[in-house]
Amino acid sequence: MSQPHHFNPLAIAISLAILTSPASIANAQTVIKIDGSSTVYPITKAVADNFQAAKKNAINVTVGISGSGGGFKKFCRGEIDIVNASRPILNSEMKDCKSARVQYVEIPVAFDALTVAINPENSWSTSMTIAQLKKIWEPAAQGKITQWNQINPAWPDEAIKLSGADEDSGTYDYFTEAIVGKAKSSRHDFTESDNDNVLVNHVASNKNSLAFFGFAYYIENQDKVTAVAIDSGKGAILPSVETVENGSYQPLSRPVFIYVNIKAAEKPEVKAFVEFYMKNALLLVKEVKFFPLPPRAYATMLEHFNNKRVGSVFSGKPAVGLTIDELIRREDRLQYENF
Repeated sequence: MSQPHHFNPLAIAISLAILTSPASIANAQTVIKIDGSSTVYPITKAVADNFQAAKKNAINVTVGISGSGGGFKKFCRGEIDIVNASRPILNSEMKDCKSARVQYVEIPVAFDALTVAINPENSWSTSMTIAQLKKIWEPAAQGKITQWNQINPAWPDEAIKLSGADEDSGTYDYFTEAIVGKAKSSRHDFTESDNDNVLVNHVASNKNSLAFFGFAYYIENQDKVTAVAIDSGKGAILPSVETVENGSYQPLSRPVFIYVNIKAAEKPEVKAFVEFYMKNALLLVKEVKFFPLPPRAYATMLEHFNNKRVGSVFSGKPAVGLTIDELIRREDRLQYENF
């Protein structure tokens, strides 16, 4: 016959004390949620990994990929603390955030050179003009401009295999604005992906392929793909540290961002993460093959963050053709587009 169980108040009190002790609370990880651009992902992931190591994994930073557009949808619904964005917040997204009472601090973190890539066996289109790229990508090209020799009679009579960022991507928005003249305006008969590595492999596997993606993915795969030199009227320019810093790689140089929910910024872990980001961005941005801003720019952005300067300096429009110096002048403005 089993013995009856006796209620032991002392044992229960000791158990509760253990469960609510500082050591137990510390073991329950705090989470910072980040999502958005696949282009900005390598930067923020590098920062997150280093931050977690510095905090001995007491804080968990999750970094997802859903494209800038997908990220802003989550951000403006208050589902994430920070959004990675490869272009400024758009008017429609500003309205969504405003209606949900989500305020944010806009922080440029680096520059990217959006890269047009071809297969190494392609010897004919190693440089292209903006007009040629527009002829390939504009909406009117769909189903009509399908062969290389339609762009230049000297090029092969072979089918162009196009791929690029998906339509939720800030890279897609920026590329179409810069090349076609209007964001989201392009042909639709191309292979889309929100994964830049898929695009790299698409180019690497077919000599007639052409794609666009962030510079970091090109640099990491130079043995598989070749960058196209872009001629915007002043000669053909390849993407590089020098051509981005001196402003000559146009119009495909662009700033990339994080946006921080102002309510989330009140949480000590988010505040600590953003401060860590700004203080370590210079080295980590270089490490993942992006172009860092000058040191004073990061100091300025940290000041804006600590002062909770909400809004955007871009008026809901893509920042096409902006140089690093011009970006910094914009960010030094006293007035943002406020709520």
